[in-house]
Amino acid sequence: MPKVSSVVVPYAAYLRVYEPLGAFPEPERGHWERYARRADRPSYQDELRRSLADLLPTPPIAVPVHESADAFVAEVDGVTCVCPWRTRLRGWLALDELGEELPPPVLDAVLPPVVRRQAAQDYERWLARNPDARPWIRTATWQIPLNWFVLVGDEERRYDKGTAEVPPMLRYRTPMVQARRRVARALRTLKETVEEGPLIDGLLDVGRWLEEFHPRSLVELDYGGLVHVLPAGELEDDHSAADVADGVEALRRGDGVAAGAAYGRLVERWRTVRDRRSAN
Repeated sequence: MPKVSSVVVPYAAYLRVYEPLGAFPEPERGHWERYARRADRPSYQDELRRSLADLLPTPPIAVPVHESADAFVAEVDGVTCVCPWRTRLRGWLALDELGEELPPPVLDAVLPPVVRRQAAQDYERWLARNPDARPWIRTATWQIPLNWFVLVGDEERRYDKGTAEVPPMLRYRTPMVQARRRVARALRTLKETVEEGPLIDGLLDVGRWLEEFHPRSLVELDYGGLVHVLPAGELEDDHSAADVADGVEALRRGDGVAAGAAYGRLVERWRTVRDRRSAN
């Protein structure tokens, strides 16, 4: 039987922002400076395993009692940037959305009402003391929202098919200024060519979120555990960011046929993931 630390947890993808150390006030900046020098930093799989482990006790722990002191670290043009996990804050935010994802009987079985009420009360008290708090990480399960792909370009795509010891990886990384520019351009096009709806609303939401961070930050779209859901051949040929960009550009030109073809490629590619979600 494999060790807990070796079990791969699939289904979740991530949108992350890495901010330069200078964006953090002291004493937090000092903490991240020391943390970035560590050689044993945990991975996103470690973070997810810890969250799932909290659901095992009776009653389950809906939200961590203490905030995480971990982060992801990246070097950007010689500048150290960090993406704090903030698992406690993200736990509260995820709990708010859980009611839309699960039927009430299933939700009550996973997280009893008394547990959810206590977590909601804790969040209200915490938010009163931290009104400007926001997460550095957004998570999506069994999918990647189309508006995330707007932020990145196909030329920023990095794919590694992995080995027997190292899992595959597919991610995009782009400078914050470029991500914001793409959001603004796409919003102009969409508002001129399509009706108000989830795509525009989602893009407005992610655009407002990006404005909360330092302009020299790095934005990362990481397929995370979804690489274990998509077949290897499909994963290698996955250029969803290019398809989204082609679709938006076709709309800008008034070419509905080309826009429909780009959307069709996206639907076909992600049908495999949707089918597996339904099976589970």
